[in-house]
Amino acid sequence: MKQILTSMRTRLLLLMVFTTGGIFGFIYEILFYRIDLGHFVKRGVTFGPWIPIYGFGAVLVILTTSHLKSRPGAVFLISAFGCGALEFIAGFLLNHILNLRLWDYNIEIWNWGNIGGYICARSVLFFGLSALLLQYVIYPVLERLSERCSEKGLVIIAVVPGALFILDIMTSLLYAAMRQGILPRLR
Repeated sequence: MKQILTSMRTRLLLLMVFTTGGIFGFIYEILFYRIDLGHFVKRGVTFGPWIPIYGFGAVLVILTTSHLKSRPGAVFLISAFGCGALEFIAGFLLNHILNLRLWDYNIEIWNWGNIGGYICARSVLFFGLSALLLQYVIYPVLERLSERCSEKGLVIIAVVPGALFILDIMTSLLYAAMRQGILPRLR
């Protein structure tokens, strides 16, 4: 029974990481594009204040680097490479399967090392630095929070925002697919 509870806590903690990463990415992009464009723009395709790829990237970082906490250089390199690969693959597939171009580094500032507009060195370096912040600051805070919460409290603080985020992703994808003509529009 204790192993099941531990497993459930781990899943809920990863859901919190996913949501926190999505919100962190949203804030980063709002600030970055304020600098790039000179005004604030809402970023992402979801309706809420989160960007899914950052949530997936945050979970990827935790799953691939938790055993390397004593080696920050390895955490940085593995996270930068892994999140860069995730961004490239996601951007390429979204563009070629759903005909959605959600980001294009060809038209942004500081886009050195740009590969097809899907990734650039600035973003990959940012992912590596963000992974250090996640692994050494944010994740330990989320772990302590999850340990201090009752089971019911943990479910509430993890599942409610996580479910809203996931529902938002599904709704946004459905809307994008209908807009692109992949699915018929609902009347």
